[in-house]
Amino acid sequence: MIAFWIAAAGLSAVVAALVLRGAARASAAAGAGGDDASLAVHRRQLSEIDDLAARGLLADAELKGARAEAGRRLIAAADRQAPWPPANPKLRPLVLALAAAAPVLAIGIYGLVGGLGMADQPFLKRVAEWRRTDLTQLEPQKVAAVLEQIAIQRPTDPEPLKNLALVRMMAGDATGASQALRRAVILAPARADLWAGLGETFVADGQGEIGTDARKAFAEALKRDPKNVSARYHLGLARIADGDVRGGLADWKALLADLPPDDPRRMGFGHQIAQVQADGGLRPSAAPAGQPAEGGDNVQDMIQGMVAGLAARLEANPGDPDGWVKLVRAYAVLGDAARRDAALAKAQARYKDQPKVLAALRQAAQTPSQKTSRP
Repeated sequence: MIAFWIAAAGLSAVVAALVLRGAARASAAAGAGGDDASLAVHRRQLSEIDDLAARGLLADAELKGARAEAGRRLIAAADRQAPWPPANPKLRPLVLALAAAAPVLAIGIYGLVGGLGMADQPFLKRVAEWRRTDLTQLEPQKVAAVLEQIAIQRPTDPEPLKNLALVRMMAGDATGASQALRRAVILAPARADLWAGLGETFVADGQGEIGTDARKAFAEALKRDPKNVSARYHLGLARIADGDVRGGLADWKALLADLPPDDPRRMGFGHQIAQVQADGGLRPSAAPAGQPAEGGDNVQDMIQGMVAGLAARLEANPGDPDGWVKLVRAYAVLGDAARRDAALAKAQARYKDQPKVLAALRQAAQTPSQKTSRP
């Protein structure tokens, strides 16, 4: 690295020398009273026009037009020249010395305050401060930064990555959530809940489309847990989207039969089945509601508290459309359909005259829930 900085200093000195050399040549030419050849051509044209007029070969109207055009060309050519004022020769060594000293000065400052391989101290200090505070009062992006550091400190534990994906989904970062769960399934490939969660992030990232990656993830979840609700639901939805309405409905009805009688997802799921049957294959817009996933280190309690804090702030200050979008998305991610729908209805009533806000609210409500539980 030191060799690089020495080379950079030398290169800077060479460039400064070339600049000074060009400036010296320009100053010498200006000092010698030199004139650009193009300016002389335009002046000669003006002289020829005057000569033709004196000999009676140009009428008055033609004379005025010709002189005006030649004058415009002369002014344009003069403007293009615009030479720099002559440089003071006494300042050239100073400019060269400053150009060479700048990289050397940068090396010295870097040696005092920098260092290769050193951590990003300001950012880490902020994360440490966030970690010491009440996380329920932090924005999802800051909570995600805390969980990212926890995941780094526990490189063999997939649970922080799962919680990180949950928070990133709340923040609307489906791509970041899928990246976290990709790392999690590498650490714990036998966990069906991680594979199902990964599939859900793919669905969210694809704006509701169950693409190839999502189907593979859900299939991996079913290999490990044939009763996984999320995987069965989404793969049935994929069959319906592909045109196999009968097969998809059969999968869904089998899933509905397996849900416990007191499962809060039964009512909404049954409504979706009836809707598809009535519409002959109309694709539903959202997954059935569920319960939040179980997590370690009280992270789930922290997330629930964070969402509750956001809801309380909106009750006190409801004029925050972005906050309502975040709240609806958070309830959707947690699988809390009742609170999601209540918040959505309240926000829609408040912002009924703002189409952009309404569209953002609807999209947030369709965010797949990260509700899968650990087998």
